[in-house]
Amino acid sequence: LCGDLKMQVPFPFSLLCLQVIKCKAAVLWEANKPFSIEEVEVAPPKEHEVRIKIVATGICRSDDHVITGALDMPFPIILGHEAAGVVESVGQGVTLVKPGDKVIPLFVPQCGECKGCLNTKGNLCSKTDLGTSAGLMPDGTTRFTCKGKAIYHFLGTSTFTEYTVVHESAVAKIDSAAPLEKVCLIGCGFSTGYGAALQTAKVEPGSSCAIFGLGGVGLSVVMGCKAAGASRIIAVDINSDKFAKAKELGATDCINPKDCNKPIHEVLMEMTGGGVDYSFEVIGRTDTMTAALACCHYNYGVSVIVGVPPAAQNIIFDPMLLFTGRSWKGSIFGGWKSKDAVPKLVADYMKKKFVLDPLITHTLPWTKINEGFDLLRTGK
Repeated sequence: LCGDLKMQVPFPFSLLCLQVIKCKAAVLWEANKPFSIEEVEVAPPKEHEVRIKIVATGICRSDDHVITGALDMPFPIILGHEAAGVVESVGQGVTLVKPGDKVIPLFVPQCGECKGCLNTKGNLCSKTDLGTSAGLMPDGTTRFTCKGKAIYHFLGTSTFTEYTVVHESAVAKIDSAAPLEKVCLIGCGFSTGYGAALQTAKVEPGSSCAIFGLGGVGLSVVMGCKAAGASRIIAVDINSDKFAKAKELGATDCINPKDCNKPIHEVLMEMTGGGVDYSFEVIGRTDTMTAALACCHYNYGVSVIVGVPPAAQNIIFDPMLLFTGRSWKGSIFGGWKSKDAVPKLVADYMKKKFVLDPLITHTLPWTKINEGFDLLRTGK
């Protein structure tokens, strides 16, 4: 059939012969259960879609939020959104990448046409699956099948699989020399934290900062504050084992709230003579979000929510915290326009403008993904 059609169609012959790929994936069949390594079928990319061979993927707390139910998504699902890989095939109309290109999938796409993409102050593309919980490709269908059942996508990426399919607006071509097992972190954790300091808060030289939460994203905020020239960077976490790495990456002070005899925001206010210039909540808890707001200067302090808020929870706070002049902001993917920024961030990494190795604590075969999540949950 492909041979007969070859002379009748204007687009490349290879597009007509794309096959379903059978491969291994970590499927989450229901909440609060371990991943199951399954053989799945990955359909060919449709028009304006890209099929990617995943080479390396990071584990992010946002993935765990789906497992615990803190982030509402449909099941069964293939999670994962922080990765790097190689283009295996492309659908009709794709021009920006080709088979063999090294790429990073983008959980915040950039279509270049919606209000979020066109506004210089925005970066949240309307094509994102974040907040919709649809778990489907833009055409309303899925590319994954397992045991005869349709499997949902996660944030338009689904990287806990050997092959995935993404829309072309959700993929960035990167330097062919980039080490994928390192730069996969630019797909979420590093970019989110680093950008929260540089893009969202716009930390200034000589300023003071407080970072609540010292996971990979929190440590990336520390790196961003240091790169911006902050003179005091206070790292806050209930796990003191994380303090050595925080100081290695730029923290000037480290505080464990469990060691304090008063609320952490009061401790920080006293330490800084009235509050920090910038604070960052990088955990995803409502109590630490309000503490981060309260610890910044009452008149000109800026507090940024970076951690994913838990589903079905609201914040109750004293509006006087804002009335006097504080600013409360949110940051998604560090404020970066993804397709534009990711290749540049990879280029900066290749030029040694920042490091990624300290953010990588373990390297495991992905079939041990459940062990990886155990390490995440125990703070290791």
